Formats: sequence, structure tokens, C-alpha cells
Amino acid sequence: QLQLVQSGGGLVQPGGSLRLSCAASGSTLDYYVIGWFRQAPGKEREGVACISSTGTITKYGDSVKGRFTISRDDAKNTVYLQMNSLKSEDTAVYYCAARKGLTFVQGFCLMTPKDYWGQGTQVTVSS
Repeated sequence: QLQLVQSGGGLVQPGGSLRLSCAASGSTLDYYVIGWFRQAPGKEREGVACISSTGTITKYGDSVKGRFTISRDDAKNTVYLQMNSLKSEDTAVYYCAARKGLTFVQGFCLMTPKDYWGQGTQVTVSS
């Protein structure tokens, strides 16, 4: 059974950087599409970034393009989200998710509640 454990959130000033990690156990991530999502209070969940199982395809939400980078290190069974030039509107709980098979819905990688999800990590951007 695949389990995802997230780390790396916290408090950062506007313009700063953070790197989130999503480490897998119980199974290799080799065949999984990985996505990062976020949810701010009172807002719907938003797709942030996703990466195909081979790493050759990446997708980003419009609000993070050019600032965030998703990457995967299958040797470490870990996926990363590098977040640069952070803004207050990036404040949210961030979740990673994994799914076998790449399907796009509205231009972003499909993830459902039945897929594998991390525990969530808080990112707060504030001065």
C-alpha cells in the first residue's frame, strides 16, 4: 500500500522560497503520476503542479507558472515542489497525491479522493 509523507512547509516572507517534499513508502513511485494541490481557507482545492511517471510531462496552475517547479527523484522515491517568489496568496495547505495513469481534466492531471494522498502541509507566506 502506497503511503505519502510530506515535509517542508512553514512560514516564509513574501518573495522567499520553500521546497516541499513528498516521500513514498510501501511502493515505488516509478509508475505513478504525482500532483501537488493546495487549498486555502474558504477556497476550492487548486491544482498546483503535476508530473508524469516518466518525468517528461509537467503541468502547472496558471497562478504558479514560472515560480514553482515540480521534480521527481525516483531513486529517492520522492517528489519535490520548489516554490520561489512566494506571495501571500500562495498561503494554503499543500497536498501531494499519486495515481497510476495519466489523465488530464481541464488541462491538469486528474486525481480523485480514491487515489493516494499525503497528509498535507501548511505553507504560510507573510511578513
